[in-house]
Amino acid sequence: MKKNGLVGLLLTLVLVMSGCASVPMASLDDDAQGKLFAVKPDKSNIYVYRNEGFGGAITMTVSLDGKVAGQSGPQTYFLWEVAPGSHEIASHAEDVSKLTLTTEAGKSYYVWQEVKMGFWMARSLLQQVDEETGRKGVLECKRAQSAF
Repeated sequence: MKKNGLVGLLLTLVLVMSGCASVPMASLDDDAQGKLFAVKPDKSNIYVYRNEGFGGAITMTVSLDGKVAGQSGPQTYFLWEVAPGSHEIASHAEDVSKLTLTTEAGKSYYVWQEVKMGFWMARSLLQQVDEETGRKGVLECKRAQSAF
C-alpha cells in the first residue's frame, strides 16, 4: 500500500472512531435519580459508564449476568440495582471484555467502559474504578436505557 493510501485509511478510521452514535436513552428524571447516587440498604448499585469521545460512532452492547442490558454510546452510563453478590458485566465489541464484581449491600460500584482501537472495529476494556473517579465519570454522562 502506498504511503498516501495508508494515511487515507488511517484518517478514515479516526473519523469513524470519533463520530457520534446514538442509543436509546432513559428519561431525564431517571438520569437525575441515578446521579443522586442513592443506594438502598439491602441492594447494591452498579454503574457502567463511557465518558470518552473516542469511538463515538461505535455503540457497544453491554450485558449483566449473561443478559443483554442495552447499548452504550459516547457519554452514556447504565445503572443497575442488584442483589448483593457476584455479578458479571460484559462489553461486546470486536472483543468481549468481562469483569466480575462481588458487591455488598448498601454500596455502589463503578465500571469504566474504555474504548480501544481494534483491528477491524473498536474494542473495549472494562475496568473497576474508585468511587470518586466513578462519580465524576457518571456526572459527565447521560443515562442510557437499560432492559432492566
